[in-house]
Amino acid sequence: MVVRTNTRQIMLGQVPVGGGAPVTVQSMTNTDTRDVQATVAQIHRLEQAGCQIVRVAVPDEAAAGSIGAIRRQISVPLVADVHFDYRLAVSAIEAGADGLRINPGNIGSAARVRAVVDAARERSVPIRVGVNAGSLEKDLLEKHGGPTAEALVESAMGQISRIEEWGYDRLKVSIKSARVPVTLAANRLLAATCDYPVHLGITEAGIGEKAIIKSVLGIGILLEEGIGDTFRISLTGDPVKEVDVARDVLQFLGQIEAGPELISCPTCGRTEIGLERLALDVQQLLKDVRHPIRVAVMGCVVNGPGEAREADLGIAGGRGEGLLFKKGIVLRKVPEERLLEEFKKELQIIIRERDQED
Repeated sequence: MVVRTNTRQIMLGQVPVGGGAPVTVQSMTNTDTRDVQATVAQIHRLEQAGCQIVRVAVPDEAAAGSIGAIRRQISVPLVADVHFDYRLAVSAIEAGADGLRINPGNIGSAARVRAVVDAARERSVPIRVGVNAGSLEKDLLEKHGGPTAEALVESAMGQISRIEEWGYDRLKVSIKSARVPVTLAANRLLAATCDYPVHLGITEAGIGEKAIIKSVLGIGILLEEGIGDTFRISLTGDPVKEVDVARDVLQFLGQIEAGPELISCPTCGRTEIGLERLALDVQQLLKDVRHPIRVAVMGCVVNGPGEAREADLGIAGGRGEGLLFKKGIVLRKVPEERLLEEFKKELQIIIRERDQED
């Protein structure tokens, strides 16, 4: 069992972060925040996918002014992401943002950062202090010889200390790098240094499968070590994909039950049915299923029967046929050409049973 790092708890709207609360999934819209209708529509898609906290970019006053209209039409907490102009952060808070993400290092003078902190304190709005390897202070880059883990943590702690001196501690911290080893080392050091809740991510991870692998490695390792209270999988493209991957991470780490899990063997010379096609067809059947159902599609007698017995529903392939299992019990032997049809019938029965339980 994973032992979570003991952190303080903050509230983003009605969602607790840290302090032993379940790890939460975040994403960020890629719509123009000034387009309220498009942004709300995308947030609704993110909510439906299981996103629990949503962030929006606030590049100008028009975007800051849209925060209130967006907030009134969504259910999840809304975090305003602000850089460079402290006035935008203040405007976003005044407009009703549930949380704020800033990098104090690029906001400007201490007086400007303090103006943001004062506005947050007035409305009890948590601030995420975010430090990225790509925007580290020049003096720290020179001191450490680059964006090392030590440099990133020193930057974050320096910014946190300044905010603490102004009497505010509703903080969350994130340290991100595009390099997995640096992200791991920095967050381990951070967890040993302070007890603020931690937001995890691999920044600018990229696109497609490699970006997913990169993100899952960095975030998954830290979560398994008990580090991290909330996270975002950062992928180029539709942010709903980020949420899908994030939910999979939590499911496969055993932290949540979130929809079906498909187990299928990699195939080998023992396989005597068209397993790849069958597994793809089963995956398609599971696409819209939301219940936590464990399904196994196996191709031979070595591991097939055992895996199928452990599943809610399973197929163990043989020569041109397969055994259909349900909850460890062999239901029947089915010719290969009818396996998918028979599997679908049993899947529908399970779904109806789960619907009635709900």
